[in-house]
Amino acid sequence: MKKQKGFSLIELLIVVAIILIIAAIAIPNLLRARISANESSAVGSVRTINTSEVSYATSFPGVGFSKDLLSLAGNAKCTGATPPTSTGACLIDDTLAAGTKSGYVFTYGGLSGNVPEVTYTITANAAQINQSGVRSFFSDQTGVIRAKNPGPGATVTDTPI
Repeated sequence: MKKQKGFSLIELLIVVAIILIIAAIAIPNLLRARISANESSAVGSVRTINTSEVSYATSFPGVGFSKDLLSLAGNAKCTGATPPTSTGACLIDDTLAAGTKSGYVFTYGGLSGNVPEVTYTITANAAQINQSGVRSFFSDQTGVIRAKNPGPGATVTDTPI
C-alpha cells in the first residue's frame, strides 16, 4: 500500500466548516463592538463641541456662541504665529468641523440670531443606521447630552446620558 501525503477532501471540508462557524459567531460581535466605539466617539465629539462653545463664548463675548462648526476649527491656521479669531478659533479639529466623524454626521444649528448668540444645538446621527451606530445624540447650550435609541433625531426632550 502506498502511504498518502496531505489531507483528504473530507478533512478539508471539516476544517472549512469549523472556520465558517467561528466566523459566523465572531462577525456580529465585531460589528457590535464597532457600533459601540462609534457611539462613544460621537458622545466624545459632542462633549468636545460643548466645551469648545463655552471657550469660544468666553474668548469672543461680543459674538457669543459660534455661528457654525467651522468657526470652532482653525482650517490649518492654528499655528503660534496666527492667533485664533472668531472665524477660526482653533478649538476643534478640521475633521469634526467638517461634520462627519467615526460614522456619525454632526448637524449644528438652532441659532437664535441674537448678537451675542446665546443658543446653539448639536445633533449627532449615525451615517448608516444599525451599521455605524444605533443611537442619536443631542446637546445644546445647557451642556446636557441626550440620547435617542433608536435614532435618528434626538432632541432636547430625550433622555440625558
